[in-house]
Amino acid sequence: MFFSFLLTALLALHPAQPAPARSIEFCKIYGSIYLETDPRLRNNCFATVYVEPEEAFADVLVYQENNKLFADKAGLWYPADNRQFADYNLFVTTDRNLAEFSVHYIKVRSFAGCKTN
Repeated sequence: MFFSFLLTALLALHPAQPAPARSIEFCKIYGSIYLETDPRLRNNCFATVYVEPEEAFADVLVYQENNKLFADKAGLWYPADNRQFADYNLFVTTDRNLAEFSVHYIKVRSFAGCKTN
């Protein structure tokens, strides 16, 4: 009884602080990327991404490299076959409102990277 009263008093004096919102630096994502689609594994991913069909609305323009060694700057992604060997695991959502950033795949390597506003 006394213990529960003491615990309640301590919680009243020091209420729980909300977790700080983390900001994703999506402009620094490059290398081997594993795109996760299973919602059960969403919490194991680095960030949530939306694949934007229009280039104009995407945050990052992504060029898909054929060799992992050439994926050495922002926007150059090598698709990893296995999540354990990827540099980043990203969860792909179909709802743009749930994504932390959006990407659009392009066919020209020199245009890849983070879009500046």
